[in-house]
Amino acid sequence: MSEEDFPKNENGLGGRCMHQWRLFCIALQFFTRIPVPRSIGFDPQWLQQALRYFPAVGIVVALITSLVYIVATLLWPQTIAVLLSMIAGIYLTGAFHEDGFADTCDGFGGGTSAERVLEIMKDSRIGAYGAIGIMMMLALKATTLVSLPPPTVVAALLIGHPLSRWMASALVWQMEYAKMNGKAKPIAEQMSNAEFGIATAIVLLPIATIGCLTSWIAWDGIVVGVVLAAAASYRLARLFDRRIGGYTGDCLGAVQQVAEVAFYLGVLTATVY
Repeated sequence: MSEEDFPKNENGLGGRCMHQWRLFCIALQFFTRIPVPRSIGFDPQWLQQALRYFPAVGIVVALITSLVYIVATLLWPQTIAVLLSMIAGIYLTGAFHEDGFADTCDGFGGGTSAERVLEIMKDSRIGAYGAIGIMMMLALKATTLVSLPPPTVVAALLIGHPLSRWMASALVWQMEYAKMNGKAKPIAEQMSNAEFGIATAIVLLPIATIGCLTSWIAWDGIVVGVVLAAAASYRLARLFDRRIGGYTGDCLGAVQQVAEVAFYLGVLTATVY
C-alpha cells in the first residue's frame, strides 16, 4: 500500500492532511500509552509511514515530562523532580525504549554470533547484561539531569526526546533490517528520503525554537549535545552492522536511550566548561 492508497473520500488537501494526522496518531499509539481515537484505524503499511513522526512523539513525551518536572520543582528538591520526570516518561512509553536497550545489552553482551545475538534479543527475559545496563543508563541519565540548572533541564528534555528518536529513525533510513529466518516486520522497511526529511524538519522545530527564543540553554550546549548524540548513534550503528548485519526494533530503542543520555552529557559538558 502506498501513501496514496488511503480512502477515496480523503482525496485532496484535506484528505492528505487527515492521512498525516492518522499517521501521527498511529505513531503515538505504537510508541506510547497515550490513547488515540478508534476511528483512526490501522494498516501495517501505515505504521511504516508513521515512522516520520517518531520525533513528533518525542516532542509530546518531552512536553509532558517537562511539565511534570516543572511542577515537581515547586514542591520538592531537584533530584526528586528529575526522578518523577523520568518515571513519567517511562510510564508514557511503557518502558518501550528502555526494554529495547536492555535486550540489546543482553544480546550483544552474551551472543557470539549474529544468530545467537538475535535469539537472545528475542527472549523476553532480562539477563545480567540487560539489568546492569539499564540500571547504569537510568542512573547516568538522572545524575546528568540533576547536575544541570532547572531551566536547562527543561530545554534538554524538550530537545533530547525528539532528537534521540530522530537518531533512531536515521537507522531505519540508512540501514537494513537484521532478518531472522528470512522474515522482516513492516516497521523494518527503510524510510524514504522524503519521510526522513519530514522527521528532520520536526526535530529542528524544538531546537530552533528553544535555541532562538529562550535563554534556557546556550547554543554551544545544543551543538555539543547533538555532536555527542550523533557520534554515539553512529558508533552503535557500526556495531549493529558488524555484528548482526543491520538493526532490529530493540536496536532502535538502544539508540534512542544512548542518544538521549549522550545529548544530556553534551549539554552538561558545555555548561560546566
